[in-house]
Amino acid sequence: MTDHNTPPYRTALIIGAGVGISASLARALSREGLKVGLVARDAAKLETLARETGASVFTADASQPAAVAQLFKEVDERVGEPDVVVYNPSARVHGPLAEIDPALVRDALSITAFGGFLAVQQAAKRMIPRGRGAILLTGASASIKGFALSSAFAMGKFALRGLAQSAARELGPKGIHVAHFIIDGSVRSARRPDPSPDGTLNPDSIAQTYVDVLKQPRDAWSHEVDLRPWVESF
Repeated sequence: MTDHNTPPYRTALIIGAGVGISASLARALSREGLKVGLVARDAAKLETLARETGASVFTADASQPAAVAQLFKEVDERVGEPDVVVYNPSARVHGPLAEIDPALVRDALSITAFGGFLAVQQAAKRMIPRGRGAILLTGASASIKGFALSSAFAMGKFALRGLAQSAARELGPKGIHVAHFIIDGSVRSARRPDPSPDGTLNPDSIAQTYVDVLKQPRDAWSHEVDLRPWVESF
């Protein structure tokens, strides 16, 4: 890799696409010249973003093994085997430990953590033979801090972080860059306006960090990056 101005990849798949980080990342990768695939349970909500970025749209339940396997086959055919796979989905179940519905916790873990495993597995199957690729996993404050009344979310994000560490150690020597991003703060959106522009994270700035990581030479890869507003008190 000698040109650090352009990511050394041609195709990207963003699982869990919608507004916020994933939309900003789709725009950023498209500007960098990558062909982009967007995945959501409700593909209709991606129509505007797809027109804006020229992306292909796919529908899948990221927590189901058969659905994820079929998704990657469709992406292979329509976009090409993805060089970059981004996993964003997560599910929250808020409530006291003594009262929370176990079935809801199981479903949340299936989306946040097990779905991440399924995506990483399908990506690895395609990237290992080529000896190159990037897998980016989106974490949160809950990846390193378990908050009260948020046990299910913390469990899922802790598991995703563990997956990222294990995958990086296994796949890095095979030429595959695995990176985990801790989004340690609220992300700015139309539904969450920032009264003091510095108090929340700008999704465009987050997306730029993802792109910057994709441009790193392999002798100085980042595995984990944490992002927070500069006014955060830690």
